[in-house]
Amino acid sequence: MKLLFKSVLLTAALSVSAVHAQSANTLDQLLDQVKKNRVSEARINQKREAEFNSARADKQALVKKAQAELKAEQARGDRLAKQFADNEITLANKEVELKNATGTLGEMFGVVRQASAEAYGRISSSIVSAEYPGRSDFLEEMSSETKGLPSLSELEELWFALQTEMTESGKVSRFNTEVVSLDGGSKTESVVRVGTFNLIGEEGYLVYDAESKQVLPLGRQPDSYMTDSAIDFSKETSGVHPFYADPSRGGILGLLIAKATMMERYHAGGLPGYVITGLFFLGLLIALYKIITLTLIGGKMRSQLKNIENPSSGNPLGRILNVYKENKNVDVENLELKLDEAILRELPSIESGTNIIKILAAIAPLLGLLGTVIGMIATFQQITLFGTGDPKLMAGSISMALVTTAEGIIAALPLLLLHSMVAGRAKSIVHILDEQTAGIIAAHAEAEKA
Repeated sequence: MKLLFKSVLLTAALSVSAVHAQSANTLDQLLDQVKKNRVSEARINQKREAEFNSARADKQALVKKAQAELKAEQARGDRLAKQFADNEITLANKEVELKNATGTLGEMFGVVRQASAEAYGRISSSIVSAEYPGRSDFLEEMSSETKGLPSLSELEELWFALQTEMTESGKVSRFNTEVVSLDGGSKTESVVRVGTFNLIGEEGYLVYDAESKQVLPLGRQPDSYMTDSAIDFSKETSGVHPFYADPSRGGILGLLIAKATMMERYHAGGLPGYVITGLFFLGLLIALYKIITLTLIGGKMRSQLKNIENPSSGNPLGRILNVYKENKNVDVENLELKLDEAILRELPSIESGTNIIKILAAIAPLLGLLGTVIGMIATFQQITLFGTGDPKLMAGSISMALVTTAEGIIAALPLLLLHSMVAGRAKSIVHILDEQTAGIIAAHAEAEKA
């Protein structure tokens, strides 16, 4: 045991001695490496210091140069400020001299410029400019903010422009110009100008667009009688002819174009209006059918009255006469019952459809009232959402309310008249049947007494 312990201690001592020897070698190398790095870093630092000193000298030179430029610019700014102040004084003196030199001509300059501005606004939008383009360019220059006084030639040009407008306002002129169509194309056509009021083309009224300086057709022509009179007027070459002129220079035409057409008013009724229309046409067809059939029956019955001895089964009177012919030998009471039964069999075919027309005539105004209620409900909903600031938002619903009422009344009136006609024809046929039946019974009763 002691020998083993001594062996372990000896081994540990040898190991420690080897580690110390190896550590000593590594530290020497580390010392040499530190010395070498120290020399290298010293050289790098010296190089950096030299570069910094060189750049510092350059920066100082740049700073001095910038300071010199700043000083020069400040001096230049002072000179310009002094020059600006001197110029302001000079301008003020010159304005005083100009005012003294112009005297009363300054008022004339203001009047000329005001008159030029007013003439430019009127002439640039005048339809006379469609025949004489470029008239407003000079007036635009005259009405601009110019400092000089107008020359005599410029005053004459202004006078000529105003005189031309007044002269042409009393003429009816024909000229050729380019008219832009609604599909984007253009063509040259003969245009008639009526004073300063209207332009007339091959298809009706035209307008002059001052911004694009082009002649354009109306988006929609007014009523046909106005358009036809304008087209006929444009084809005439002399004499006096009627014509619908717009003294407002397009304002009234614009209102006529914006006015809703009959079809637009009809479609404003919406679904209730369509239902009313359907019921109206249904009642109209039934009434026409009944009028035709009752007229034919009435004609056949009138023919039968002329030939009572030979009854025909093709008409109600003939069928009743056949019943009498088959029951000549019965007593009066039974014959009366037989004839009454025959008349009752004929009544459904004669009076069928009459009540339907009457019912449709009664339903149409009620549907119109329903459309009115729906339109007013929509109107109040829009008022709740958007207020009453813009009446156009409520116009559609109000139109529906009014149009459906009108449609219901318009549908009911003809249906009532047709119902009256159909009912009258049916009653006349029934009256003939009752009259002939009463005559047959009376004749049969007299025959029995005899």
